[in-house]
Amino acid sequence: MKIVVLDGYTLNPGDLSWAGLEELGDLTVYDRTVFDRSNDNLIIERIGDAQIVFTNKTPLPREVLSKVPNVKYIGVLATGYNIVDIEAAKELGITVTNIPTYGTDSVAQMVFAHLLEICHHVAAHSDAVKNGEWTNNVDWCFWKYPLIELAGKTMGIIGYGRIGQAVGRVAQAFGMKVLANDKYPNKDLESDTLKYVELDELLANSDVISLHCPLFEENKGMINKDSIAKMKDGVIIINTSRGPLIVEDDLAEALNSGKVYAAGLDVVSTEPIKADNPLLKAKNIFLTPHIAWAPKESRQRLMDIAVNNLKQFLEGSPVNVVNQ
Repeated sequence: MKIVVLDGYTLNPGDLSWAGLEELGDLTVYDRTVFDRSNDNLIIERIGDAQIVFTNKTPLPREVLSKVPNVKYIGVLATGYNIVDIEAAKELGITVTNIPTYGTDSVAQMVFAHLLEICHHVAAHSDAVKNGEWTNNVDWCFWKYPLIELAGKTMGIIGYGRIGQAVGRVAQAFGMKVLANDKYPNKDLESDTLKYVELDELLANSDVISLHCPLFEENKGMINKDSIAKMKDGVIIINTSRGPLIVEDDLAEALNSGKVYAAGLDVVSTEPIKADNPLLKAKNIFLTPHIAWAPKESRQRLMDIAVNNLKQFLEGSPVNVVNQ
C-alpha cells in the first residue's frame, strides 16, 4: 500500500518521526507541493497510484480527485478540511478524516501570549532595557506603554467549544468574567463568572474579544465595521481561529482610529500574509505566523492522531470522518 504526504514539513520539520506511518505502508513524504489552481498536474503526479494521501494545506479539489482513481483515504493533517472537496470525495468513495482536538491547550496558551504582550509589552520593554534606557533613567523604573491588569475585566469568547472553553478557564483564573457565545450553549458551564449571551450583548460588554469559531460562509467577515461599532471603545481583539472571520481593512481602520485599542492575530485572510495587507501598517497590532498549533507537544499529538486515524480506517472502523 502506497502512502503519500503532500506537504509534511510544517508538521514535521525534522523533530518528529514518520515511523508510525512507515509501519503501515510504503511512505513517500514531500516537504511541500507547490500548487497553481490553474494547473493541478504536480499534485496528481505526486499522488500517482497511491491509495492513501495526507495533506495539510495542499488542495484536493474535484479536478484532482477525479484523476487519482486509486485513492481510498485522505487524511487532513489539520482540524479544518476546506482544502478537500469532501462532496466529490464522498461521491468517489474516498474517506476523509481530520484531526479535531490536538491543539486545544497550545491555542489557548497563544491567546494569552498575545493578550499579555498587549497588556505589558514585554518585548518592547526588554529591548528598551538592553538599549540602555533603564541604565540611564532618572527613576528606578519606567514604562513606555500603558500597562493593563486583566482581573475584573470581561472576556467575550465567540465559539465556546473545546478551545473556547480552555481559554475561558484561563481567563477566569486571571480573575476575568467570561461572556460566551455559541450555537450550542452548554448551560451546565455557567457560573458567577461565566454566562452565555447573544452576540450583540457580548460585543457591547467585553473588554477583550477572542474568536474561536469555525469558518463558514455565514460568519465570514463577522468582525467588520458594523460589529466593531457595537464594541466598547478601547476593546482588544484576539484571533487564533480563522483569518477570514475579520474584514482586515475595517480592523485596520478601527486600530488606527483608536476604537480598537489593540489586536493580536495568529491568522490572516491569506497566508503567508501579503505585503499589502493593511494590518501590517496598523497601530498596536501584534501578528504571529499561524503558530498557535505548532509547539512540538501539539504536533506530536497531531501525528499520533493521524496515524491512529489511518489504522482505524484500515481496520474497517474509521474515526474522525468528515464526509460520512
